[in-house]
Amino acid sequence: MPVFRFILQLAKLKHAARRLPLGSFMRSSQFLITTLKEAPADAEVISQKLMLRAGLIRRLASGIYTWTPLGLRTLRKVEAIVRDEMNRAGALELLMPAVQPFELWQESGRGEQYGPELLRFKDRHQREFVIGPTHEEVVTDFVRKEIKSYRQLPLHLYQIQTKFRDEIRPRFGVMRGREFLMKDGYSFHTSFEDLQREYRVMYDTYSRIFTRLGLRFRAVAADTGSIGGTGSHEFHVLADSGEDDIAFCPTSDFAANVELAEALAPNTPRPAASATMTSVATPKKSRCEDVAQALNIPLSGLVKTLAIVPELPEGGNGGLVLLLLRGDHELNEIKAGKIDGIGAFRFAREEEVKEALGCIPGFIGPVGVKAGIRVIADRTVAVMADFACGANEYDMHLTGVNFGRDLPEPEVADIRNVVAGDPSPDGKGVIDIVRGIEVGHIFQLRTKYAEALGCTFLSEEGKSEVMEMGCYGIGVTRIVGSAIEQNNDDKGIAFPAAIAPFTVAIVPMGYHKSPAIQQAANALYEELIAAGFDVLLDDRNERPGVMFADMELIGIPQRLVVGEKGLAAGQIEAKGRRDAEATMIDRAGVVDYLRNQLNAG
Repeated sequence: MPVFRFILQLAKLKHAARRLPLGSFMRSSQFLITTLKEAPADAEVISQKLMLRAGLIRRLASGIYTWTPLGLRTLRKVEAIVRDEMNRAGALELLMPAVQPFELWQESGRGEQYGPELLRFKDRHQREFVIGPTHEEVVTDFVRKEIKSYRQLPLHLYQIQTKFRDEIRPRFGVMRGREFLMKDGYSFHTSFEDLQREYRVMYDTYSRIFTRLGLRFRAVAADTGSIGGTGSHEFHVLADSGEDDIAFCPTSDFAANVELAEALAPNTPRPAASATMTSVATPKKSRCEDVAQALNIPLSGLVKTLAIVPELPEGGNGGLVLLLLRGDHELNEIKAGKIDGIGAFRFAREEEVKEALGCIPGFIGPVGVKAGIRVIADRTVAVMADFACGANEYDMHLTGVNFGRDLPEPEVADIRNVVAGDPSPDGKGVIDIVRGIEVGHIFQLRTKYAEALGCTFLSEEGKSEVMEMGCYGIGVTRIVGSAIEQNNDDKGIAFPAAIAPFTVAIVPMGYHKSPAIQQAANALYEELIAAGFDVLLDDRNERPGVMFADMELIGIPQRLVVGEKGLAAGQIEAKGRRDAEATMIDRAGVVDYLRNQLNAG
C-alpha cells in the first residue's frame, strides 16, 4: 500500500475511534474489575465503604486515593457535565499551576491566615511555594497582567484541577480527603451590578449541573467564611449522612445553612413578672438538663450563660462577654461573631470566669455581674419572664428571675441556631431541618482580592478602577461520594444513569460454554454500542451470582441477561438497578426499552 494511502487510512481509523461512544470495546475480561466482599475496617461512611468494595478507589496515603479505571469513568462523567454547563454559560476554561509562589499569598494577606491546611515547601533555591488549595491569588495575578480595559470585561475563567488541603484529620474517603479534584471559576467585572448578574447566571448554571447529575439537592444561603466577600450560596446534596444542617421551608423557597438562617424574634411580648427571685441549691448540677430536672422546670424555662472573650485584631483580649441562650437552644458562633465588638472570639477559661464572676462555668449567670461586662441575650431570652439561671455561686441557681427588676435589660441579638418548627424568615411557613453534603459554593467576592493584588482596569472615562470579582466552586470528587451517600442499598451503589461508570451491563449465561449465547451476547453488545449506549459486556468465566453481585455493587443502572430460554423465545431478561423483579422483553425492542428506562430514571 502506498505510504500516503496508509496515512489516509490511519487518519480515518483515528477519526472513527474518536466518534465511538465512551463504552466501546469494554468487556469485563479486558477491563479491571476488583470488587471486595468486605470494606476495610477503617472505612467510616457508606460512600467510602462502597467505593472501596466496588473498586472505584484505592487508598495510597491518609486522605489520598488512586482512582481506578472504573472510578475514573464516573469522575470523568461528572467532570464532562460540569464542563459542558460552564461552557454553555460563557465561561472560558484555562489550567493554572497546582504549585503557587507563596509570595502571592503574602500579597493577598492570606499567607498566615489560611493556617496549617496550606501545604508550604521550599525549592532548591529556598524560594517558598504552596500546593494550591484554591486559586484566587493565581487567577487574580493572571488577570491583572492580561486585562487592561473595560472593553475586555466581563471575563469568567474556570479550571478543573487537583487541589490539596492538609486536613488535620482526613476522613470519609473522598468526601474529606487531602487531595481532590475541583472546578473553580472566577469572574471579573466593571461593576457590582454586573457581578450580581453573573452570580445569578452561575446560580442557574449550578442548578442545571446538579439536576443533570441526577442528584436531589438544595441551594442554601450561606456564610462566606475564609474566602470572604458578601453574597454566598451553598449547593447541598441531601443525605442523612451529611455533615451540614440545612434549614428550609417545605412550603416556600427559603433555604439556608443553619449557620446563617435567621431565628425570628417571638411575636409575643414578655409576660409580667409573677415570681420572686429565689436562690436554690443545685448540688453538682451544672448541665442544663440536670438543672431543669432538679428545679422541676422545662428546659425552655432555663437560661444558660456562656462566657466568651473577643480576640482583638491587634492582639490581646476584649474583656469578658456573657451570651444568654434558652436552655434548649444552641449558640450560633457565626452569628455571635458578627455582633459589633465581638468578631473572632474564644470561650473563656475557667480562671477567667472565676476572676470575673467568682464562680466556675456551669453555675454562672447574668445577675449581679460587674459593671463593664457586656450581657447579650438571644431574642427568645429577651422575652422570657420568671426564668432560672446560674447564681454565680457554686452549687446554686436562681429561679424567678426577671429583666428590668433583678438585672438590667440586656443587649438583644439573634445568636442561636434555628430549630425545626421555628417560623420561616420569609413568613411563609415553618422551618424543617435536613442534612446535606456541600458540593458547590458560589461567592460574590467583590474587591477583596482585586484590591490586595492591584487588579484594575481603565474605565470608559480613562480612570483606573478596581475589578469586582465572583468565585464559583464545585467539588468534583466529592460529588461522586455524595451521589453514593444518596443512592445506595444493601446490594451496593445505585448510581444515577448520568454518572454511572456504565449505563448497561450485559450478563450472558454460559458465555464460554454456548456458542449461541456468545454470538447473541456479542451481537447485542455491538447493537447497543452502535445505538450510543455505554455498555459493559461481562464475559468473565464466573458464576452468574458473582456477575450479578458485581454489577449491582458497581451500580450499573440497567442489566440485561442473555440466556438460552430467553433466546429460544426471542426475549431478554431486563432489570433496573432499583427494580425488585426482572422483566422479560422482546429482543427486537431492547434499544427502545433501554432509552425509555434511562430517560425515565
